[in-house]
Amino acid sequence: MTSVEEIVREFQEADRQGMIDLLKDYSEDLPEVPERVLSLMDRDVNRVHECETPVFIWIEREDGAVTIFADVPGPYPTVRGLVSILVNAFSGLSPQEIESAPPDFISRLGLAQLLGTRRMWGISAVYSRIKSEVGKTEEVS
Repeated sequence: MTSVEEIVREFQEADRQGMIDLLKDYSEDLPEVPERVLSLMDRDVNRVHECETPVFIWIEREDGAVTIFADVPGPYPTVRGLVSILVNAFSGLSPQEIESAPPDFISRLGLAQLLGTRRMWGISAVYSRIKSEVGKTEEVS
């Protein structure tokens, strides 16, 4: 797990090609979704509809720590990378830590010029979904 500040620093220190390479690396690091969770995808449960790309987010909480699962199809490496950043930054944290994360986290990455408004709006919707859902998630036994 990488902290929000480390991720922001990583992107702010990168040039355009470096940002693209970082997104590619994050895209390849998006963890696989467990089968028990994937079965919900067929029913369109947990889809982030604000994204043009089919993005699904599942949040679980056990022993006070949040685990985030995400599915983004392989043909969308940029979106996979963006979602992977969020999964990497927030999985393992407490709900309170996630809820108190900076509201401008996505914009602080400095990707707006590289990605454009529509992608930034979509990933901001994923970020908002994670922050709003984490407090609603009950402990898994």
